[in-house]
Amino acid sequence: MKKVLITGAAGFIGYHLAKKLIQENYQVVGLDNINDYYDADLKRDRLKQLGITPENMSKNELVRSKSKENFRFIKLDICDKESLEDLFQNLEFNYVVNLAAQAGVRYSLKNPDVYIQTNITGFFNVLDCSKKYEIDHFVYASSSSVYGLNEKQPFSTSDNVDHPVSLYAASKKSNELIAHSYSHLYDLPSTGLRFFTVYGPWGRPDMALFLFTEAILQDEPIDVYNYGEMKRDFTYVDDIVEGVHRVILNPAQPDKNWTGKEPDPHSSEAPYKVYNIGNNKPIDLMEFIKTIEKELGKEAEKNLLPLQPGDVVETNADIADLKSELDYHPSTGLKEGVKKFIEWYKDYYEYK
Repeated sequence: MKKVLITGAAGFIGYHLAKKLIQENYQVVGLDNINDYYDADLKRDRLKQLGITPENMSKNELVRSKSKENFRFIKLDICDKESLEDLFQNLEFNYVVNLAAQAGVRYSLKNPDVYIQTNITGFFNVLDCSKKYEIDHFVYASSSSVYGLNEKQPFSTSDNVDHPVSLYAASKKSNELIAHSYSHLYDLPSTGLRFFTVYGPWGRPDMALFLFTEAILQDEPIDVYNYGEMKRDFTYVDDIVEGVHRVILNPAQPDKNWTGKEPDPHSSEAPYKVYNIGNNKPIDLMEFIKTIEKELGKEAEKNLLPLQPGDVVETNADIADLKSELDYHPSTGLKEGVKKFIEWYKDYYEYK
């Protein structure tokens, strides 16, 4: 059985990926520091679904799941390199999927320091350990935010991404650059995944679907930025983790056609790759809100606001290379995905 480390395993995507790989009979080790960026109880409850409970969770101690034979978890901060090295040395991973990061564009305006600590230093620690202990494939979360001021749609991995509009986006662009240098210097296969607006059950409380659902159910107004004139490439979490699984199994290879005279940003002469992982079907924000309203049977009071610093007006993922190379085909429509989230939300928060 292949052994995979998932950092950020108590997070939204990390939890769903861990669940998927456990079902696929990998030996899965989850890692998370369970910080308080948002409700830590939600993170703990995700872990409970995987058989990890607070009473058998200690800092820097690897614990076994009570219900999943092939899952273990360690509460550890990726900024703690000494403990991270011990973990790599003892467990000999085949694959590493680095999802641990400080998320959030708007939060990066208020607390920039943590983005440097976690998204740069922490990322480097995981990458460096992956190199030192010779893992087969290093996969990591990038973001659609790297496209920044780009206006050409859809966003392509062949586009230049040198104009980020938030520190969060800059940190993710930095991850791609650092990973490329390690792929080039040490022949370490690395693949970056630019996620596009992931949503679904067990989602993050700072994301639009969660915020809108919560507010509408509590008869509170929702904040609608850029006066509703926005589009997002909403991508259901099950489609995301299916794509991540396919990527894990296909380590990046050197591109024999790559040339420094006309350098394509998404590949390299080194074993390095970057993919967009989205739905390729951008949805108007107001249509998104109407879908939520219809599912809840309630109309939202809308607080129309200007575009916030760090935000972009539209995201749209060109996923042609992921389709052609790894047969990735997202299949969950917005109506179905929103319905599944709201069913989970009402159950979790005991709404009748």
